Amino acid sequence: MSVENEEGVANETTSNQGQTLEDVVVRFAGDSGDGMQLTGSNFTDVTALYGNDLATFPDFPAEIRAPAGSTFGVSAYQIYFGSDDITTSGDAVDVLVAMNPAALTTNLETVVPGGLIIADSGAFSEKNLKKANYKTNPLEDGSLDAYRLLSIDIHSQVLSAVEEFDVGHKAALRCKNMWTLGLVLWLFDREKDTTTENLQKKFASKPDIANANVAALNAGHAFGETAELPTGVHVYKVPQAKVAPGNYRNVNGTQALAWGLIAGGQLANIDLLFASYPITPASGLLHALAARKEFEVTTFQAEDEIAAVCAAIGASFAGSLGITSSAGPGIALKKEAISLAVSAELPLVVVNTQRGGPSTGLPTKTEQSDLLQAVYGRHGDTPLPVIASTSPADCFDVAIEAVRLAIQYMTPVILLSDGYISNASEPWLIPDMDDYEAFPVKFRADAEGFNPSLRDPESLARVWAKPGTPGLEHRVGGIEKSYETGNISYDPDNHQLMTDTRKAKIDGISANIPLQEVALGSSSGKLAIVGWGSTFGPIHQAVKRCRQDGLDVSHIHIRYLSPFPSNLQTLLSGYEKVLVPEMNTGQLVKMLRSDFLIDAKGLNKVSGQPFKIQEISNAIKAELAD
Repeated sequence: MSVENEEGVANETTSNQGQTLEDVVVRFAGDSGDGMQLTGSNFTDVTALYGNDLATFPDFPAEIRAPAGSTFGVSAYQIYFGSDDITTSGDAVDVLVAMNPAALTTNLETVVPGGLIIADSGAFSEKNLKKANYKTNPLEDGSLDAYRLLSIDIHSQVLSAVEEFDVGHKAALRCKNMWTLGLVLWLFDREKDTTTENLQKKFASKPDIANANVAALNAGHAFGETAELPTGVHVYKVPQAKVAPGNYRNVNGTQALAWGLIAGGQLANIDLLFASYPITPASGLLHALAARKEFEVTTFQAEDEIAAVCAAIGASFAGSLGITSSAGPGIALKKEAISLAVSAELPLVVVNTQRGGPSTGLPTKTEQSDLLQAVYGRHGDTPLPVIASTSPADCFDVAIEAVRLAIQYMTPVILLSDGYISNASEPWLIPDMDDYEAFPVKFRADAEGFNPSLRDPESLARVWAKPGTPGLEHRVGGIEKSYETGNISYDPDNHQLMTDTRKAKIDGISANIPLQEVALGSSSGKLAIVGWGSTFGPIHQAVKRCRQDGLDVSHIHIRYLSPFPSNLQTLLSGYEKVLVPEMNTGQLVKMLRSDFLIDAKGLNKVSGQPFKIQEISNAIKAELAD
């Protein structure tokens, strides 16, 4: 077989032991109840332990359980792994595992010509074919001749493998994902021990189910070793990646955000109160933090979004750091309270895990359409810092930075993630926390001359006094207050001064954040590709490949979206053209044009799916061809 990379160029060497590949994309797809997410995550764990660099893309429907066999109920898990740096979940699929006709028809267009399709022929019944709009069986009609097809009746294989455990027909068929995983582990020369341990741990209270799944796993692996497979289907080896030495673990964005918020609280020496209301895809952050009570974090599931943000603000007033999270619809409900936190000048971290919109939109799909909402989406002049994470691992450092800015500038901070980052995973080099500079909270303790409007002359942050501290009793609220005393004031000149001060405080943050750097390429030239958030991976790979082809293109990725880094305008002015790929209709483009009068051009995608490398590569070539 000739497995191709995203550019359609084969990356392989062949020997008697099989083929050696530089990188490969595998996609598991089936019904929501077929366990594709569990299968993919287990394969990811094994691949990470093997030493490959990797990135994943869990892709599942919003329905808890869509009708079996339906195309809109297909759940998929994609993993791109290799021996070089991997920053995206990949473009074209080299190996597709299709557990039913619906999985095949919805994912076939992603498979490279000559790619391998592993199909469960036992699921290709007349009923399932009809649900997937197939008039004939694609496994038999020659329509898949452009690919290499491995058609196996996995249904019968798994029933035979688990027969001795007498778990029942329905439970036995649920093991077919593990049978398939065993085959794919053999295909890529991966060990089974880690998956076996995971299954025994997961089903510790149900030993028969655990044993059945392990038996299915072993049977799938043995099938690869012993069956007479089609020509060209054999073991594929992907060498270990060359990475910096250290301890790594596989993380998704939700886990890294939770740990980063906790680390920020430890660096600030302050208790955390995380108040949230469940919403896809943000709910996982509440679950992750609820399990970490030993780190001075208290979690509170409120009755609604407004109650959640108000509880977090109340915690900040009381001397803890309030944190809340949601997705776009929930952030919209929190906006009035966020404006209160701006007016009261209280620290607050607001995590927005963006999803497809508007309204209910695409709850389990990804988008970047909340940028303008984050920067401008409140009543009145209510500026606040907005920062964005670029990848699952990056969420750790971005969360720490959100805590730092909130505390040092006594302001709400919005942290933008998205559904892709939240669910995707990658290897994370576990940092040495001694390398991080602490920023301990300095509560006001001196009662002499105290009033709640006193400010740090450099940061313009007002003092933070815990209620109940003798001599420091005070009130803060949303009604405009005197710059001098903190008392309620309707004076026109004072309101002008307070509005200007709140703006100056946020603008001043640009002096306390890093200068904007070029992620890849030169600091000037013909074309800069400017991104933010989860577009980092595909942009970086596209720019890297285009530069290898001799094209004058550079990659700039912005973490600090409000305020911008102080040198960003000067940096962007050094390029003849600026192209901004975004998963929205052009929001960062509007900001760059407005703030810097730079004629930036947008490359916009709003499909619920992340950018492909090839899409950005094509846009780069088109821009440089003009």
